[in-house]
Amino acid sequence: MMIKRVFDVIFSLIGLFLTGPVFLYAACLIRNGDKGPVFYRGERVGRNGKLFRMYKFRTMVVNAETLGGSSTADDDVRITRIGKFLRKYKLDELPQLINVLKGEMSFVGPRPEIKKYVDQYNEEEKQILTVRPGITDWASIWNADEGAVLAGTEDPDRAYEELIRPKKLKLQLKYVQEQSLSTDMKIIILTLLAILRPESKAFDEIKG
Repeated sequence: MMIKRVFDVIFSLIGLFLTGPVFLYAACLIRNGDKGPVFYRGERVGRNGKLFRMYKFRTMVVNAETLGGSSTADDDVRITRIGKFLRKYKLDELPQLINVLKGEMSFVGPRPEIKKYVDQYNEEEKQILTVRPGITDWASIWNADEGAVLAGTEDPDRAYEELIRPKKLKLQLKYVQEQSLSTDMKIIILTLLAILRPESKAFDEIKG
């Protein structure tokens, strides 16, 4: 939808402008922490199966992907001290505004997945790839703190596959099949509520 793309461009520019000081502060904290790169650019599968690099502030040690799995629990030893702070307040996600501006992502859409899991999609689940992935969606609201869910598990990847991924896929399909501008606005509002007022009952139906 052209109007959705216009919305993404305008508000990603506004978002990048308003959060400029936060970008600078986070970058300084990360660089001063261990002198490593500021950004983590993880490979994800986007619309129509096209691979792209999703930006995040780096919250884990350098080369963390060689030291463990793709799923990250809150008690993962690879998370840096600064990384814990950034994750707690979802600040590590801010650089995805760059992906939105570039057209690789949207504000609202199924969260982009790594290729390993996309390769497991059945024919119905491949519908997820027909839309731009997003910063937030129904699944993000339902599972607003994935790290806490995975904390304490012996195998976070397996826990993700068994406890999170099945319902996540159902909610992503729900978005694809029911997408509209009004749905997008509702998701944005509920996402803000999930972050600012996690005890709110406004999204109990999704979390049920």
